[in-house]
Amino acid sequence: MTDSMAQPRGGLASLEFPGWKTALSWVAAILLALLFLLSGLWKVTDAQGAAVRMAQARVPESLSLAAALVFGILETLGGVLLLVPRFRRWGSILTGFLLLAFLAYFAVNYGALRGADCSCFPWVKRVVGPGFFIGDGLMLALAVVAGIWSRPPESLRSAILVLGAVVVFALVSYGVAAARQTGVKAPESIAVDGQPYSLEHGRIFLYFFDPECMHCFDAARRMSQYHWGDTKVVAIAIQQPQYAAQFLQDTGLRAAISTDLQKLKQVFPYVSVPAGVALEDGHERASLTKFEGQEPGATLKQLGWVY
Repeated sequence: MTDSMAQPRGGLASLEFPGWKTALSWVAAILLALLFLLSGLWKVTDAQGAAVRMAQARVPESLSLAAALVFGILETLGGVLLLVPRFRRWGSILTGFLLLAFLAYFAVNYGALRGADCSCFPWVKRVVGPGFFIGDGLMLALAVVAGIWSRPPESLRSAILVLGAVVVFALVSYGVAAARQTGVKAPESIAVDGQPYSLEHGRIFLYFFDPECMHCFDAARRMSQYHWGDTKVVAIAIQQPQYAAQFLQDTGLRAAISTDLQKLKQVFPYVSVPAGVALEDGHERASLTKFEGQEPGATLKQLGWVY
């Protein structure tokens, strides 16, 4: 009888980890969760900005927005699961899989992306190089420690509910951000060639560019082939404004040049260039961040800005 009563206790005890292993699991889970929540929530709440950075990291531009939302949802979900003990092992598996996918992607594209921003976290510049792989390797180790010394997962239904909540939050955030991008009132006028230039009447396309950016150069050269009709184009250099005129001459894009960068940037903030804003009678109709393939021509034609 004594043996039969002692057996269950031994079975339960075998499922428990020493205190130091449990503590390490918590530390690893919290550190990794913070990183993934920071990255995931940024992508979810600023999907357009994340999409631009993903396109710069060689993600096809047609897929960049969807990729930003999907990765944002998965990273946020992984961070939440890591913080809940009964979901932690699932969280470690998900974050570990994502880290392996990131490592494989940047390894395959290492030659093209070496020295470029990996677009992983907002406000933090992590360039692709040996340090990038070391950093992600350390995060992968955290995922292993968080999961291997956590209790077996349970309540799959509750985990699915968490996923549903994250998806709803992501879609609502994207909808709110998209709604805010339209109808913004432009400044009444800006300086163009040293003279006041009204933005309150007609159709105007603002083009933010860097004279030393080849992506900006290629986009401007393609836009020079558009039939703009009565749409006016205003180009704004974000740096090296003394080269703006030469840039337009080399690309063939017919546009006026404005030096009111800060004035326009306060109203129409951009994540990176090239970037564009379509104005009609002084109000924003669309914000354009895609400048490869059929874009921005397809969007501008849909709006009636080009023919």
